[in-house]
Amino acid sequence: MSKKKLVVLTGAGISAESGIKTFRDADGLWEGHDVMEVASYDGWLKNKALVLDFYNQRRRQLKEVKPNKGHLVLAELEKEFEVHIITQNVDNLHEQAGSTKVLHLHGELLKVRGDSHSAKYILEWTDDLLIGDIDADGHQLRPHIVWFGEMVPALEEAVSVTQQADYLAVIGTSLQVYPAAGLMHYANPSVPVFYIDPRPASINNLQNPLEVIARNATEGVPILKQKLSELK
Repeated sequence: MSKKKLVVLTGAGISAESGIKTFRDADGLWEGHDVMEVASYDGWLKNKALVLDFYNQRRRQLKEVKPNKGHLVLAELEKEFEVHIITQNVDNLHEQAGSTKVLHLHGELLKVRGDSHSAKYILEWTDDLLIGDIDADGHQLRPHIVWFGEMVPALEEAVSVTQQADYLAVIGTSLQVYPAAGLMHYANPSVPVFYIDPRPASINNLQNPLEVIARNATEGVPILKQKLSELK
């Protein structure tokens, strides 16, 4: 018998518990920077060195943190379910925990690409990225991150995966960032939705059965695991 498909949408909250800093809980500043300075193409054109330094710091920080219990239990669920994780996070903590099907909506911190519209060169990159680091066509390399105002290349695949879900979990997101926040509405209306967040947002116009688990990921994902085992 084939495994039921569990689709999990994760946001900044699950990474925050591992020590990855987020800017949406505070005043719109990220490490002292206006987010548009370091997370928009206009910001990149204005000051490439600043943007590169910002993501170099994020890359260094990623080497110092580990997956938390939320990440680890999601990976364990692959024993019982076909688990697809669709994440807004650019870290690789899901992969470190052992999850095998991870789709990054907003790019990946440990990858870079040429600063051109074709972006045909996507490279693994674990160290600092500097002015003068170029791709095979001579384009300056930039972080492989989807900045504000840019298209989300993985969105079509994310919609397709969500449409096939037997169960849907939404973890650690304020549901403020679109198009990611709208993904759950693509699930079949009969699919149970579990929303795990210590400060859950209101979800409007959702036809699905909804259960809110008002906990952080490290506490809430084990509860999710228990509830899913009861549904099988």
